[in-house]
Amino acid sequence: MISEGSLKWVEVHIAGDKRMITPAIVVIAYNRAEPLGRLLRSIENAYYPPGIAPELVISIDKSDSDSVTDLADAFVFTHGSKRVIKRSERMGLRNHVLSCGDLTEEYGSIIVLEDDLFAAPGFYQYACKALTFAENDDRIGTVSLYDHLFNVHKREGFCAMDDGYDNYYLQLASSWGQAYTRKQWQGFRKWYDADPDRKLDSPLIPANVRGWSERSWLKYYIAYLIETGRYSLYPRMSLTTNFGDVGTHACKSDSDLQVPLSGFTEGRDYIFSAPDQSGAVYDAFFEPIGKMVSGKICLGRLDPGGEGDKAEPLLVDLYGYRAKDELIGALPAGGDDKGARYVLTSQLLPCKRIRSYARQMRPAEANVVYDIEGNDLHLYDTRISDMPPAREPEAVRYLYEYRAISAARMIKILMYRIKEKLSGK
Repeated sequence: MISEGSLKWVEVHIAGDKRMITPAIVVIAYNRAEPLGRLLRSIENAYYPPGIAPELVISIDKSDSDSVTDLADAFVFTHGSKRVIKRSERMGLRNHVLSCGDLTEEYGSIIVLEDDLFAAPGFYQYACKALTFAENDDRIGTVSLYDHLFNVHKREGFCAMDDGYDNYYLQLASSWGQAYTRKQWQGFRKWYDADPDRKLDSPLIPANVRGWSERSWLKYYIAYLIETGRYSLYPRMSLTTNFGDVGTHACKSDSDLQVPLSGFTEGRDYIFSAPDQSGAVYDAFFEPIGKMVSGKICLGRLDPGGEGDKAEPLLVDLYGYRAKDELIGALPAGGDDKGARYVLTSQLLPCKRIRSYARQMRPAEANVVYDIEGNDLHLYDTRISDMPPAREPEAVRYLYEYRAISAARMIKILMYRIKEKLSGK
C-alpha cells in the first residue's frame, strides 16, 4: 500500500480554502494509432487551471504494431508530465482497464479515456469539480464525463429531465470518459475481487448488459452499482464524445454515440445535486426511479418529499424493455426490497389500468409529470387482473423517436442496410 504522503495527486486550494481534487489522466490504447493521436491532441488542447500540472499516463496493451508506442513516445504534453506504460504481454481489454483503474492507488484519483474518444476543452476542469463534489458521498460510485443521448438497450433517444442542476444520476457506469477517486475504485475492486467470475443473472441488470462478452469490464461495474445501490454522476452536457472506431468491440465505425460537446468557460462554476436532491435519478434501464406518494406518481427522486417509508415502490418501464413476466411478477423497484405493486409502462399488461398518458412531450416522463392524457404510457395495479388496453400503432412510437425521417428517407436507409447485409459489412 502506498502511503498518503507518497501519492502523486495534487491538492489545490481555491476560494474559501476548499481543497480540489486534481486527477491524473489515464489513456487506454492498444493498436489504433490514428484515434489515439486524435484523442491526445484534444487532451493537449484542453484547459488546465492555473497551478495544476497533471500527469498524463498512456497505457498501451501489447500488440504486433509499434505505431501506437512510437506515437505515445513522441507525443509532447506541455501541461504536465507524461508517462508511457508498455505492457509486456497481451492483457485484453477487461484486464487492461482494471489495471488502469488500479492506478488510483498511486495517483489518488484518475480520469480514464479510451483511445476512440475525444475530449472537450473543459473536460479536466469539469472532472476536478465533479470528483471534489462526489468525494465524500458514498452513493456516488463513479463520475462520467459522457452524457447519454441514446438508450443503448433500446436504441432509442434518451434525455434526462431537467431539474435545475448541472448533473443527473444514472445507475449505469460509463466507459466513454469516466473518473474515479481511490475510494470509489477501491469499493468496486473489493466487490469484484470477491468473485471475479460471478454470474450476472439478476433481472435488475438489463439483458443487453448481461449479454456482453466476457471481455467486458463495464458490465461488472454496472452490476456493482446496481447491487450496492450506487449511481454514476453524469453531466448535462458531455465532456467527451465517442467516434466508435473499429476495434475490439466494433467491427465498423459509426456515429451513433457521437454527442454534442460542452462549450468552455474558464472557471465555470457547476451546480451539482446530491442523489437525494436530484429530480433526475435513473436506473440501469434508463428509466426514472419511481415512487407512489399518497397515490400520486413521483419520478426521478430517491426520497420524494422526505416521505421515506410512506412512499410505495413504482416500477417504471417507459421504453418497454423489461420482460412482461418481471413486470407482473412485482420486480423490486428503485433498489427497494419490497416488490413493486404499481407499474408504469408502455407495454400492454393484463392488469388493472389506473391511468394512461400520452407520449408527446420530451422526455417521455414529462407526459406523466405534467399529467398529459393519452394511450401510450399506462399505470397498472399488478395485483388486480383486467383486460389489457388497446394498442396504439407502433409507427406512432417510431415517429416520436425518429421525427425527421420521411418516407423517402426511410426507403434510402432501408436500401443502405440491405446493401450492408449483402456485402457482409
